[in-house]
Amino acid sequence: TSVIVTILAATVCLHTRSAGVIYFGAGSLACALSAKLAKQAIRQERPVNGRKVSYGMPSTHASACTFFATYAALASIYLPVHPRIHPLLATYAPFVMIPWATLIVLSRVWLGHHTYPQVAAGVTFGICFASIWLRLWVENVGGVRTLGGELERWVVAMMSVVTVT
Repeated sequence: TSVIVTILAATVCLHTRSAGVIYFGAGSLACALSAKLAKQAIRQERPVNGRKVSYGMPSTHASACTFFATYAALASIYLPVHPRIHPLLATYAPFVMIPWATLIVLSRVWLGHHTYPQVAAGVTFGICFASIWLRLWVENVGGVRTLGGELERWVVAMMSVVTVT
């Protein structure tokens, strides 16, 4: 799953050359790393039948998948569609991503890697992180969106120089 998500995110970044998409990817990484830190702090064991020898609370998979689905759903509501993204894709992405994330989260329990409380904590973590991360972008906290816009213009200009030469 992480390979597929990484490839899809990298493809969208390369296609759009958008600072907002890069910010979204950075948020996903920050969410996963934060969940791992929380997991190390809480130190709750995984289920007995689980094959992994590490801690399970909160589920990092659940937090990362939920971050992706939540951020995509909220972004499709609150942000304008990027010119390089087809409007229907932006409109219907949450209808694909939310069931996809739900199946991944449930599979963590079905495969014995986590308990329901562990994935519930991961889901809650991902939803909260995505909501806060998007709000930072929308409200331009610390100039993050302004800086991202400048970066995007610079990347587009550099790409045009590279393709011309």
